Amino acid sequence: MSSLPRRIAYNVVISSAAKITGTVLALIGISFITRYLGKEGFGDYSTVLAFFAFFSALADLGLYSISTREISRPESNELEILGNVFSMRLLFSVVIALLAPLFVILFPYSSAVKSGIMIAAAAYVFSSSYSVLIGLFQKRLAMDKVAIGELVGRIFQVVIIILVVRKNIGFLAIVGTLFVNMLVSFLVIFAWSRKYLAFSLKFNWKVWKKFLAQSYPVGISAVITFAYFKLDTILLSIMKTNAEVGIYNAAYKVLENISFFPAMLVGLIMPIMSRYIFHDQNKFLQVADKTFKVFLILVVPLVIGILFLAKDIINLIGGAAFSEAAVVLKILSFAVAFIFFGNFFTNVIIAGNLQKKMMKILFLCAVFNVSLNLVLIPRFSYLGAAVTSSLTEFLVVMLTGILCWKKLKYVPSFQKSPAILASGAAMAAFLFLFSGFNFFALAFSSGLVYFILLWVFRVVTTGELLSLVSKKGEEVREYEPVV
Repeated sequence: MSSLPRRIAYNVVISSAAKITGTVLALIGISFITRYLGKEGFGDYSTVLAFFAFFSALADLGLYSISTREISRPESNELEILGNVFSMRLLFSVVIALLAPLFVILFPYSSAVKSGIMIAAAAYVFSSSYSVLIGLFQKRLAMDKVAIGELVGRIFQVVIIILVVRKNIGFLAIVGTLFVNMLVSFLVIFAWSRKYLAFSLKFNWKVWKKFLAQSYPVGISAVITFAYFKLDTILLSIMKTNAEVGIYNAAYKVLENISFFPAMLVGLIMPIMSRYIFHDQNKFLQVADKTFKVFLILVVPLVIGILFLAKDIINLIGGAAFSEAAVVLKILSFAVAFIFFGNFFTNVIIAGNLQKKMMKILFLCAVFNVSLNLVLIPRFSYLGAAVTSSLTEFLVVMLTGILCWKKLKYVPSFQKSPAILASGAAMAAFLFLFSGFNFFALAFSSGLVYFILLWVFRVVTTGELLSLVSKKGEEVREYEPVV
């Protein structure tokens, strides 16, 4: 048993390092793309990525979650399960890629954007195919290989982006880097999967029917989540100009590249909450409250940092041409906070086997999001979309929090929250007093002020940190944003 904690720790360290490196590379890639394409071109590129997300949601079908659960059960037939699930996902992905040309005819986009959407559909075939293999690695505590495979794909993408920009090859070549990313990631992860299980394509209708019957609620939730997470870009692209789409997404990319952190963190704690929620309420409360406190500790400096440094962040990503995006980013900083706590409460709900009730909440939030976007975007453009995103994420937190309270009798303890907020206020005062200094020096020093005060107020102790690390049960896959 002594080797198990070491394997878990190795996976946590390697996976986290790979994902953080991938996020940095993604931001580097975005900075090249925004400067090369300008506001209009980046708006077109963002529209293509929104459709990539749409294809991902449409063909999700919940197969990843259900297949991971099934192959993790004792005496499961992995060859049969993965052979059929991989075949299902591949078939649905190919069908979507083939129907994409007919689908894009309905939209008033340029021929370049329509061609880009078809490239994104082809890229999704590979992204979709390797995603169902994640459970194979998760079961064997080998998620480091998935993280490395995705990082290799990202490296190829960013290198090619730089070459395309320097050689001035054009918009479709930039979109083509997404295809390269997904193809390389698929090849690396698929090759590694063969070392664990040499499965083959299987077409057993009984197995397909069984899996689809169990997975459809998760699949529907994925489509609903897309509706309030990425549909704003599509609505903006239809009702406003490409430049306005570009401004909005220059800010939104920051949110996307931060939002995978709460998914990763809560995913590490999820198995522990699932284990204790019905069998040891005291241990569940301890783990849940510590996780909530960690989220609060991370959210406070993120929101404050974005509010004070938004202009510098946008300048790094897009340059002076995207200066209008700074206001959008300030509005979206609140969405960042709500995404953290939304992830927390939704995972508590899943641990408590309340997925169907959660699906109703997500549907209500999607209706709210689309309705408000239809009202605000025509009047306020990207500012309306940003306000809608923040309000939607707030609604998710409120409704999921109420569900946790009513059905699971769980309310966060808000332990040490006054001290955390006081540390955040000191950080804000520091940023206000020293505004105008070098961005990197200011970001580092203000963060240092915040965490020193956390130590002074004894918000986090060494024992608590070691306790959280020791409770990490297994890796789970979270969906990273694409460049």
